[in-house]
Amino acid sequence: MRIGRAETADGLAWVLAEGREIRRLSADPFSGSITPGAVVGSEASCRPAPPVTPSKVVCVGRNYVAHAAEHGADVPSEPLLFLKPPSAVIGQGVEIVLPALSQQIEHEAELGLVIGRQCRSVAPEHAWQHVLGVTCANDVTARDLQRSDAQWTRGKGFDTFCPLGPWIVTGLSEDEVGDLSLSCTVNGEVRQLARTSQMVFPPAALIAFITQVMTLEPGDVILTGTPAGVSPLHAGDEVTVEIGKVGTLTNPVIATG
Repeated sequence: MRIGRAETADGLAWVLAEGREIRRLSADPFSGSITPGAVVGSEASCRPAPPVTPSKVVCVGRNYVAHAAEHGADVPSEPLLFLKPPSAVIGQGVEIVLPALSQQIEHEAELGLVIGRQCRSVAPEHAWQHVLGVTCANDVTARDLQRSDAQWTRGKGFDTFCPLGPWIVTGLSEDEVGDLSLSCTVNGEVRQLARTSQMVFPPAALIAFITQVMTLEPGDVILTGTPAGVSPLHAGDEVTVEIGKVGTLTNPVIATG
């Protein structure tokens, strides 16, 4: 199923995208059941909002060998974690704003895991039970600031630097998610192309590792790392993240007004 949030004629609502129809959900998907209700519009008439409002976005650095290599960095012996603030999250079609503080903003196409229920100290073999679904993500990065700072908060944390969506796809097995196509195009030109099977640390291992450190809440998002091919974004660009069986996330790029 494709679930998320959308702007309907009656306001923002949790919805199910079923074919071309959008149906309202009877409750948020973290309540334990996903029950579709009345049709509230079509995909054309209901604009997707960010599919979740996470308390935190936990990101993983250098989780693809080729991406670490393109930056001359070693592959870490355990997952390298950093955070994006919830204020960075935007949805499908919303502009990525290039801040004046940076001269090198880059895209990073990633698979996002959406946590479905609170979890702490989860064993890898039980990790997938805590996942509501997966979504497309773009870990937009001010590369010059990331390199100049001792830690990555500023380079990763600008407003609009975490596009997510357009939907959360539920029902995929751990094995299916472990081998999906992942790509990024800018103005139709392929910049990144890989498979999630190339991750150094797979999703279950990431959940287990992260929950040894912090409690994950329903709606929290894990960005699982980006493959090689990251490159600059410029005002006027259109950047698209596409993941097999999950969907396509497109955002225009604009300069600071």
